[in-house]
Amino acid sequence: MKKIYLLFAFLCGAAAAFSQTLFTYGDAAVDKEEFLRAYNKNKTPVTDKEKALRDYLDLYVNFRLKVKAARDLHLDTLQQLQTDLQNFRSQVDEGYMNNEKAVNQLVDEAFNRSQKDLHVLHFFSGIDEKMSAEDTVKVYKAMREMEDKLSGAATDYDELAQEVSKKYAFEIKKSDIGFITAFSVPYDYENIIYNLKTGEPSKSFRSKSGLHIFKVIEERKSAGRWKIAQILLAFPPGEKSLYMKDLQQKADSIYSALQHGADFAAMANTYSDDKLTYMAGGEMPEFGTGKFEPSFEKELFKSTKEGDIGKPFASAFGLHIIKVLKLTPIPADKTDVTYMYELKQRVLQDPRIKGAKEKFVREISTIVGYKRTGAVKDADLFRYADSISATQPDAIPKKFPISDKVIFNFAKSNIKGADWLLFVRDYKNNAELFKGENNAALLEKYISSSILEYYKKHLEEYNPDFLHQMQEFKDGNILFEVMERNVWGNASSDSVGLFKHYTDNKSKYIWGPSAGVLIFNCNNKTTATEAITALKNGKSWKQVVLDGNNTIQADSGRYEISQLPIPAGTKAVEGLITDPSSNAPDGVTGFIQVLKLYEANQQRSFSEARGLVINDYQNVLEERWVAELKKRYPVKINEAVFQSLWK
Repeated sequence: MKKIYLLFAFLCGAAAAFSQTLFTYGDAAVDKEEFLRAYNKNKTPVTDKEKALRDYLDLYVNFRLKVKAARDLHLDTLQQLQTDLQNFRSQVDEGYMNNEKAVNQLVDEAFNRSQKDLHVLHFFSGIDEKMSAEDTVKVYKAMREMEDKLSGAATDYDELAQEVSKKYAFEIKKSDIGFITAFSVPYDYENIIYNLKTGEPSKSFRSKSGLHIFKVIEERKSAGRWKIAQILLAFPPGEKSLYMKDLQQKADSIYSALQHGADFAAMANTYSDDKLTYMAGGEMPEFGTGKFEPSFEKELFKSTKEGDIGKPFASAFGLHIIKVLKLTPIPADKTDVTYMYELKQRVLQDPRIKGAKEKFVREISTIVGYKRTGAVKDADLFRYADSISATQPDAIPKKFPISDKVIFNFAKSNIKGADWLLFVRDYKNNAELFKGENNAALLEKYISSSILEYYKKHLEEYNPDFLHQMQEFKDGNILFEVMERNVWGNASSDSVGLFKHYTDNKSKYIWGPSAGVLIFNCNNKTTATEAITALKNGKSWKQVVLDGNNTIQADSGRYEISQLPIPAGTKAVEGLITDPSSNAPDGVTGFIQVLKLYEANQQRSFSEARGLVINDYQNVLEERWVAELKKRYPVKINEAVFQSLWK
């Protein structure tokens, strides 16, 4: 019941500034736009729109009456509710701190790229600061010639790299990156690679360390996400050749045992040298294309079905035996809400978001009224920044000549020199943040961060959606509090009223076809299967729980048959034990055992009906309270405006 009211509160919007008044209650009013915003969030397909709007209007009127009662009691000033509001604000405000259009473009781009994997070769020649101009030119010439050769028909890429390296006396390193997908490589590289056709080399790309050329030599449909377990027989450092024969025999023996039914998790626990996974049955975190070395992925992808156990193969680390636990294909369209949400979160946490954020800062700088005053020249900002950096970490910015001068301002506040110096002092003394940027770069960073901070503090003024969301939460919170005080708490604690309601309405509290059952919850499916076997062999449920050593919980109760998780087509009979059902996130597995069946139409005792009685009694108390509120705050509907909602 509480959840229903809180959900309803979240779906109700705040009032719009200018609109036609739909109804008044006491000295307050609700306009047409506010009501429609709330209705449209909660509407479902209907055949009679007038009736649907009328029913929702009744609910919305009652909602506004309760919220007004809560405000008149000043419940919105309660410290806990104010803390809740601030906590909620801090959870959602970041979602409004981006250029949504630019973010969505990045998400669409990542989605499209995630549909295919590209096999990429990488060619690199280094350039450092000490290199002469003449040598730098030679490197550029060498890489341009490499581009030309890669565009030809030759496929011995090692030979091509050696040939050009020898000609210009500069090494061009060739490496096989293997298959990549979105997020596998830095975004600059990804952009270059995904704009190439198969067989096409890129132009030379300059990074801080040198020049790069990429060539796509193969394309495939996305391999998706993989969940595997492994048994690793590691080579001792530097002694691969000495131990290879013995390890191969051991790996073959383990593989043979697995083929004859040995438990993979138990074998991993006993034999695997992978210290990170052996205690978990060899299970590794889920991964996708580009996570491991190409040679490892090549062997892994030979297994194409869940449950497959591949033959032992070697890597630089040892011999691997892999079991495929789960294969999850990449969704081929954007209707998968979960995948699109995960993709957006990756975009927001990836360096690729930098461009979108810079664009966002440029857009909001005008909105927040950002303006440089000209009171302090950049040269002075930089000079005193150097001065404060040379002092102790706790140097006081207010002691400098520029400290009290306004360097830029916003609509309702300004930034002084002391604020800038404080930023420089703290930033440069934070080794995790400061990467040697010069003062000009720091000033640009400070201006951007100040614009963002000001915008975030004043989000309600600039973003109507955020304003509505905050108002919805605030109304929902005080609604929950006032309902607890006037309905839910009273209904639960009024034992006399509850029992009277039960005795006055006993005919409502009748059992349908029901059963006395034991409900078991186990830590995993294996434990559940073992418990079921023990029960079927005659072991008592109490002993099964005891033997489970805190991995099994059991509870008994009487439930209507329709409430029990019995598979369709299965008849409930005494002694029935259902198949185990696992919860995907944590693996907890449950099942039930039917102990006794009861015919329908038996009277529920007060204790058996208590939950139902409380729910019904809450409705009675709520109806009384709403009637009182309507007397306190008379409601008047503007019928003409209401009629316009569907005409």
